[in-house]
Amino acid sequence: MNGAMSPSAVQTFAALGDPVRSTIVDRLAASDATVGELASLFDISFQAVSQHLDVLERAGLVVRRREGRTRPARLDPRALEEARDWMEERRLRLEARYRRLDDLLAREQATTTTDEEQP
Repeated sequence: MNGAMSPSAVQTFAALGDPVRSTIVDRLAASDATVGELASLFDISFQAVSQHLDVLERAGLVVRRREGRTRPARLDPRALEEARDWMEERRLRLEARYRRLDDLLAREQATTTTDEEQP
C-alpha cells in the first residue's frame, strides 16, 4: 500500500462518522434487521433510517435483499476489514517510529551516562 486511503475506505469512515449509522452497524453485527427493526432503536422516521441505510450501502457496509415485502439489511464486513487494514498499517508505522525514537533516546542516555562517569 502507498499509504493513501482508498476511496472506499474514505466512504466507510465517512459513513461511520454519524452516530445513527454507527449504531445501525453495531446492531447489524448481531443479526440482519429490517428498517422497522432498526427504526425502533431511534426516535427518527422509517424514511430517515432508510436514508442512513442507503449511505451505509453505498459505502459497502450494508447489503439489502428482498424477502417478500421486506428488505432486510445485513452487515458486509469487507468494508470494515479494509478500514481496519488501513488503520493497522498506520499503527505499525507509528510503532516503528516509536521504537526508533526509543533506541535513539537509549543511545543518547548511554552516551550521556558514560560521559558523566569519565574524569
